[in-house]
Amino acid sequence: MAEVNMNKVTCGVIGVGHLGMHHARLYSELENAKLVGVFDTDTLRAKVIADQYGCEAFPSVAALAKKCQALSVVTPTTMHAATAIPLLEAGCHLLVEKPLCTNLAEAEAMIAAAEAHHCILQVGHVEHFNPVNGYLETHVRAPKYITADRLSPFPNRGTDVGVTLDLMIHDLGVVLQLVRSPVRSIEAIGIGVLSQTEDIANARLHFENGCIADFNTSRVSTKKERTLRIFQPGGYLSMDFMAQSGHRVWKEAGCIRQEAVPLQKTEPLKAELKSFIDCILHAHAPKVDGYVARSALSTALEITRQIQSKGLVS
Repeated sequence: MAEVNMNKVTCGVIGVGHLGMHHARLYSELENAKLVGVFDTDTLRAKVIADQYGCEAFPSVAALAKKCQALSVVTPTTMHAATAIPLLEAGCHLLVEKPLCTNLAEAEAMIAAAEAHHCILQVGHVEHFNPVNGYLETHVRAPKYITADRLSPFPNRGTDVGVTLDLMIHDLGVVLQLVRSPVRSIEAIGIGVLSQTEDIANARLHFENGCIADFNTSRVSTKKERTLRIFQPGGYLSMDFMAQSGHRVWKEAGCIRQEAVPLQKTEPLKAELKSFIDCILHAHAPKVDGYVARSALSTALEITRQIQSKGLVS
């Protein structure tokens, strides 16, 4: 790991595909970050991105790590643990894209490595940095019923995990933090359509405090949708994570009232990376640490297990 710079954090990106490219772009723009370089197994792609954002394309992860205090790990999920653990052991602060990894044993090993070597391990649950979620964190009090719909067309990229770990996990992470109660039971179903894993998944979570949450996720839709509706005593909130907008409905003086939710639109990934850099500079705990990510992963894995047990995916 590079020597600590108290003014700017030296950063690198491992994996500069569709999402990793944006990590590189944003590190190059952030005031307190210095983009040192990138690595990708596709060396031509790495060179293109490095040239585009004024940094170096490194020949290996180890070579990049020696020059950086902080790294984004934007590899396929199956490679997260194998990539991250040696870097944590070398003293690098990491932002690992979601999901944290593919199983709980890997999650525990990653968390343990971060703690043993006093490194920040932040996980890329980007919706936690969406202004919609910021509003929900201050206005959701006692949710009784939640619906989450996340739909998208089939991605023009690799799909090494099913739609539950690919997309639904975003909403699982948000809802688990909002409800703040242990999950009592899970019911799930899903089917494979265009891949060897589930492309459509539905899950119902029953929480110990009585709240129920329904999740509907698809990556074979003709439209895009990322909405969350929260019903609680006195009214409900209907929020759109994609449009960064929403409205609330409540009863007052015998009348039903409705108003738009005031939100200032932002780029959530930029807010996420800025928070990561701030945590390093000021020794703060990340908003989405390994434990928060592990909780979402554990729930997603149980949903995946139930789907697979029904024999509707390959």
